[in-house]
Amino acid sequence: MADAALRLTTLAEELLGAPLPVRIRAWDGSESGPPGAPTLIIRHRRALRRLLWKPGELGLARAWVAGEIDVDGDLYALLERLAGLIWERGADPKDRIHPVRDPRMRAAARGLVGIAGPWPPPAPPVEEIRRRHGALHTKRRDKEAISHHYDVGNDFYALVLGPSMVYSCAYWDAGPGFTLEDAQRDKLDLICRKLGLREDERLLDVGCGWGSMAIHAAREYGARVTGITLSREQAAFARKRIAEEGLTDRIEIRVQDYRDVRDGPYDAISSIGMAEHVGSVQYREYADDLYGLLKPGGRLLNHQIARRPEKDEGQYHIDDFIDSYVFPDGELAPLGRTVSTLEEAGFEARDVESIREHYALTLRRWVANLEEHWAEAVHATSVGRARVWRLYMAASALSFERNRIGVNQILAVRPPDDGASGMPLRARRWGA
Repeated sequence: MADAALRLTTLAEELLGAPLPVRIRAWDGSESGPPGAPTLIIRHRRALRRLLWKPGELGLARAWVAGEIDVDGDLYALLERLAGLIWERGADPKDRIHPVRDPRMRAAARGLVGIAGPWPPPAPPVEEIRRRHGALHTKRRDKEAISHHYDVGNDFYALVLGPSMVYSCAYWDAGPGFTLEDAQRDKLDLICRKLGLREDERLLDVGCGWGSMAIHAAREYGARVTGITLSREQAAFARKRIAEEGLTDRIEIRVQDYRDVRDGPYDAISSIGMAEHVGSVQYREYADDLYGLLKPGGRLLNHQIARRPEKDEGQYHIDDFIDSYVFPDGELAPLGRTVSTLEEAGFEARDVESIREHYALTLRRWVANLEEHWAEAVHATSVGRARVWRLYMAASALSFERNRIGVNQILAVRPPDDGASGMPLRARRWGA
C-alpha cells in the first residue's frame, strides 16, 4: 500500500513538535497533509538519507539541488510556511533534534531510517563547493570564492539580471510600467548623485561586476573610472560593453584585489554589493584601504547587505546553504558594526539609507526572469545551478520582506584636516 507520505508527515510532526503546514507527495504517489496547502514533492528516498546525514538546511539544499525534492505550486508560499515552522522558531532544526537523548525522538528517527532506504547517503551535488585553500579571506581563497559565484557564465546572468546586468538591489519607483531596467538605472544614478560626481573626476568602482556602474558614471557624469573585479568573466564582458559604448578612453577594468590598488588618490569610491565578500576578519583592512585611496574630502558609497544583530554575536554562523552553494565565505554584519568600522578607519558617516523592501522587489523580478527563461538558463549552466539560484533568490526575497536581513547605502567622507565635509546642508536632495 502506498503510504510513504502519511508516514513522513507523522514522523516530521513528531520530530518538529508541530503540525506540518505543507502537503507532502511521496515517490510512491501517496499524498498527506492539509488540503490546498503548498505541496512538497519528495521524488526519491535519497532525499531522506541526505536529511538524516545533514539535518536541517544543508540536507534540504542538497536534495533540492539534486532534484530529489521539488514544489508543486507557489515556491514563495511553501518557503513562507517552512520559514515560520523551522527557521523562525529560534533555532535550526538540527540543533533541536536530539534523538539519542529523547526516546520519542529516537523512535521517530528509527522510523525515518526505515523509510529512507539503504545507507550511506549519496555524494553532494557537483554544484556544492568543496575545496577551500588557505586561511579565511586570503587573496587566493577570496579569488576562488568569487570565481565560484560569478564565473557561472555571463549568458546565465544575462537571463536572470536582464539588460541592465546589475547584480545588486535596484531602486524602485511606484509608477506604472516601471521596469527592472528603470529601477537599476535609477539606483546607479542615485549613487552617482550621492557621490557628487563631476566631469573628469576619478571614480574607483570596487567589485565592478559587468561594468554597469562604470559605464553610467562615465557616460552620464563624465567621470574617469577604474573598475576592479576578481572575476575574469565579468572583466571580459565589461570591457566588451565599454568598447561598444565608445568609453575605453574613460574606463579601465582590472582583474585586481582591492588590497592591491595603489594608484590613488581617487575623488570618489563606489562599493556596490561587494563588501559582503570581505568578511569580519578583513573588514577593518577594507575600510583602511578605501580610506587611503580617497583624497581628503572624497566620498565613499558603500552599498551592503546587513543582518539583524544577534543577542550573542559569538553565536553567529554563516548560512550553510549560502556558504556551500552561493557565496562561499560570505559574511553579513549588522549595520551598526559596519558604520563603526568605517568611522574607526577615519571616515565620517554622512548618510545611511535603508532600501530593504527594494531588494525584495528586485529579487522577485530576478526569479521571474529565471523562471521565464528556465530552459535557456539550464542550457547556459546546469539544472542544478539553476535550481540553486531559484531557491536562493526566492528565499532571499522573503528574508528581506520579513526583516531578517536588510540592505543599506552608507555615504561616508574622508574629512580633510580643516573638517570641511564638502557636503550640501540639505544632502537628501542629491542634486545633479
